[in-house]
Amino acid sequence: MPSKTYKTSETVDFVIVGSGASGGIMARELARAGHSVIVMEQGPRLAPHEFDHDELKIRHLSGITNNPVSSPQSFRRDPAQKAERMRGRNALTYARVVGGSSSHFNANFWRLHEIDFIEGSRLGSIPGASLVDWPITYAELEPYYTKVEWEVGVSGLAGASPFDPWRSKPYPMPPLPVKSSGVLFERGARKLGLHPFPAPMAINSIYYKNRPPCAQCGLCGGFGCEVMAKSSSVWTVIPEAEATGRCEVRPESYVFRIGMNKAGRATGVHYFDHDRKEQFQNARAVVVCANGGETPKLLLNSATNSQPEGLANSSGAVGRYLMHNKGGGAQARFEHPLNEYKGANVTRILHDFYDSDPQRGFYGGGGFDARSGGPLTWGQDVPDGTPGWGAGFKEYLESYTFWMNCSGHGTSLAVESNRVDIDPELKDDWGVPAIRVTYKDHPDDIKHAKWQVERAVEIMDAAGAKQIVPGEVGNTTGGVHLLGTCRMGNDPASSVIDKYHRTHDVKNLFLCDGSSMVTSGRGQPTQTIEALAFRAADYINRFARANEI
Repeated sequence: MPSKTYKTSETVDFVIVGSGASGGIMARELARAGHSVIVMEQGPRLAPHEFDHDELKIRHLSGITNNPVSSPQSFRRDPAQKAERMRGRNALTYARVVGGSSSHFNANFWRLHEIDFIEGSRLGSIPGASLVDWPITYAELEPYYTKVEWEVGVSGLAGASPFDPWRSKPYPMPPLPVKSSGVLFERGARKLGLHPFPAPMAINSIYYKNRPPCAQCGLCGGFGCEVMAKSSSVWTVIPEAEATGRCEVRPESYVFRIGMNKAGRATGVHYFDHDRKEQFQNARAVVVCANGGETPKLLLNSATNSQPEGLANSSGAVGRYLMHNKGGGAQARFEHPLNEYKGANVTRILHDFYDSDPQRGFYGGGGFDARSGGPLTWGQDVPDGTPGWGAGFKEYLESYTFWMNCSGHGTSLAVESNRVDIDPELKDDWGVPAIRVTYKDHPDDIKHAKWQVERAVEIMDAAGAKQIVPGEVGNTTGGVHLLGTCRMGNDPASSVIDKYHRTHDVKNLFLCDGSSMVTSGRGQPTQTIEALAFRAADYINRFARANEI
């Protein structure tokens, strides 16, 4: 239970919007430094036993994610088109619970490599894209990657991949047990001369910080972890923030506008409480960790007379350069049952193709892993040539335990017209103007994803698959990796925040989540988001001690 409750009339040091991967870390670090902190979360706070494995409810009926009925979004491929309301599933999907999307992620924890931070200078310009260097380097972020692994909890095997960047410390926990899919993936990859290795995962493999190891339930992706083995912020840093006696987590509190005064400083946040009554919380500074969709939405909906295009948007970059991590893979059927419904989702990966290779004729790099999907979701994705009814369909459904996925995870180029902005007509159930998504994959993203499909087929063939179904690659209609929409940079004319995550335009407004990322990385951004949060909190605390906020 929360250890502290503040009144809305009290002026706290920091209001943090969002309780996910970055928001939870920010709360712990600021509260431990002696600041008063309130964390605002749109969704409810669930106890461990309230996370369930109802695949229909969770994956298809927005059980813990943003619901397109009450929180709609619209989508278009081209800025000249009229956006249409999404049905069934929003273009941008994220959890709405305390813990945010760290509650329901697969828990893949890849560090970015050194190349990710300097691709602009290394590769040069790419027509139709904005490929630029980060204002920080891997060396600057490495101590914070290590801090994530030890403070939050990551299992893995340091030095297992010849392609890994240097690290200052090994993982705190050994890798998770390998699954059938991992064994087969490793077999096929090694036959091709590749270098598979144990997947680094934000899931306990042993007891760690009073949390148990993985119970091998088999449903990680999209689901909360009822045994608390997954290193979600709701089980890790948020309780530690509350234990300081200076942090309140305020669930079912939907922040819809940031308050501003005439001096151009943030004064707090306007939000709807549990009863949908409008409230205002006073704060000396605001830190937005809402995700790469909700953060730009909040800034744009907070426009003022002096900042009519949205807060911190003098560059016009708020909401632009949306990236998703494009990828391609293949399904494969084997002779014997694999029982992939058991165990953590991923146990083996490879990074042989991590770097972008100009000889391929297009930009793009990434990694592969072996994984499974839930039976309900899997059963709805029937391969071409398989009957959709009758005995043939029944046989396919009953073959579920014989299948696995070889999944490729890759890059998405930053394209200025790919963006999040505000729909001129659509509003949510609270009357707040809704997100409009404009997105069309860069041609290189399509080419790279198709190239990944070919590699996945090769790996599964070498592993001895009896049937291989190549993945289809088309234009993206949405995603769960929401990156780049408030990019960091040294130049206020082309970025939203500086390298310390302070907005260029508002001295006491900070942003830290996937929106901060300058390039997409290679498929798994969460550890980078958490490392950035630890680093940003370090600097924010320094600024506060120096009275520079």
